[in-house]
Amino acid sequence: MILKQIKTSKNLLLFISVLFIIFLINISIEYSKYKELKYEELFETEVLIVNIYEKEKVNTLKLKNKDFKFFTSVSKELDLNKLDLLQIAFLTKNIDFIDFLKGFYAKSIYLDKIHKNTTLKDKIIDKINFYHKSHKIKEVFKALFLAIPVSTELRDTFANYGITHLIALSGFHLSVLSFLLYWIIYFPYDFFHKRYYPYRNKKFDLLLIILGVLFFYLLLTDIVASLLRAFIMLSLGIFLLRSNIKLFSFTSLLFTFLIIISLLPKYIFSISLWFSLWGVFYIFLYIKYFNEIKSIIIKVLLFNFWIYFAMNPIVHYFFTNTTYEQLYSPFLTIAFTLFYPFELFAHLFGFTGFLDSYLEVFLSKEFYVFEVSTPLWFFISFILLSFASIGSKKAFIILNITLFIYTGYLFL
Repeated sequence: MILKQIKTSKNLLLFISVLFIIFLINISIEYSKYKELKYEELFETEVLIVNIYEKEKVNTLKLKNKDFKFFTSVSKELDLNKLDLLQIAFLTKNIDFIDFLKGFYAKSIYLDKIHKNTTLKDKIIDKINFYHKSHKIKEVFKALFLAIPVSTELRDTFANYGITHLIALSGFHLSVLSFLLYWIIYFPYDFFHKRYYPYRNKKFDLLLIILGVLFFYLLLTDIVASLLRAFIMLSLGIFLLRSNIKLFSFTSLLFTFLIIISLLPKYIFSISLWFSLWGVFYIFLYIKYFNEIKSIIIKVLLFNFWIYFAMNPIVHYFFTNTTYEQLYSPFLTIAFTLFYPFELFAHLFGFTGFLDSYLEVFLSKEFYVFEVSTPLWFFISFILLSFASIGSKKAFIILNITLFIYTGYLFL
C-alpha cells in the first residue's frame, strides 16, 4: 500500500514533492483569479452574505463568491439577511495577493439584492426556523448543523463560556454524524450484502459510503476549514486502518495539514484550521502520555481538562477576552457529548424543542469580562515546548508545569 511505502525516506520525499506540485498549481490558479479581480478597478460580481456584523454607524458584511471572500460596509437601513444573494460592485485598487487569500476589505459602490434559487441548505434552514421560536436558538442550530456563522453577540457568549470549539464543526461533530449514518445504513446494506456480494468487506464498504455522504455534507457547509481537517483525517484513518498502520500519529496530522494546504492554499490563513490542528495535536499528546490510565471517569475528566488548559495559551494569544466562567468549559464539553447527538437525532426525526427553554437561560447569562493576553515570547516558547514533548517526557513534564503557571496567570 502507498501509505506503507511512505515510511521510507525516498517515497516520503516523493509524496511531499507531489503535494508541493499540487500546491504550486493551486496557488497559480488563485493568482490568476487575483489578476482577474485586479484587471478592473471596479469589479462586479454576485456574492452571498456569509455574516453581518452590526457596528455603531454601519453594518459590515462578510461576503463570498466562488473565488474569494471579502468584507464591505453598508448602511444600517438596508434590509439584508445572512445568505441573501447580492449583485455588488466594489473597488479593487488597494487589494494585494495576500489580502486576496486572507479575505480583504473593499469599498462597495453599489449593491442590489437579487433572486436566489432555493437550495437544499435553504430547505434545512427553513426546517430549523420552523422547529424553534427563539432567534438565538435558531442561530445555534444553524451553526451546529450547517456551519452558518453566529452573530457577534452569540459568538461572544460562547467565547465567554470557553466553548467556541463546540460550535465550530470539527472532528467530534463528524464522528457523531458518522456513527448515526453507520447504523442508519447498516441494516439495509446488510440485507443486500448477504444476498449479492458476501465476499466484500462489509465494514469497509459502509465506511466508504459514509465517507461519500460526509463529503456531500462538507460541500453543504461550504468546506469549513476545521471540518475539512476532520474529513481528511477520517479519510486517512480509514485507509491507514485498511493498511494496518498506526492511526493516531503526529505524522498523519502533518500529512493532513500538507494535503489541505496543497489543495486549498488560502486555508493557511484560516485561524479555525490552526485551532483545529492544535486541538488534535494536544489530543495526540494526551494519548501518548495518559493513555495508560485505567479509570474511565478519571480519563474522561483529565482529557477534557488537560486539552482545555493546553489550548489556553494559544487561544489567548489571538483572543484576549477572559471570564471565570471559561473554567466551566471542560464540564460543558462533556455535557455537549450528550447534547449534540440528542439534538442531531431530534432534528433528523422531528421532535425538537425539549431543551430550548434551558438553552435560552444559558445564552442569556451576563459575564464579567477582563482581558488577558499571551505574550509573544511565551507563545513561541510554548509552541516549541509542545513540539519537544513529542519525543521527550522531560519536555512534557515542563509543559505541564508551564500550563499550571499559565492558568494561574490567566485567572488569578
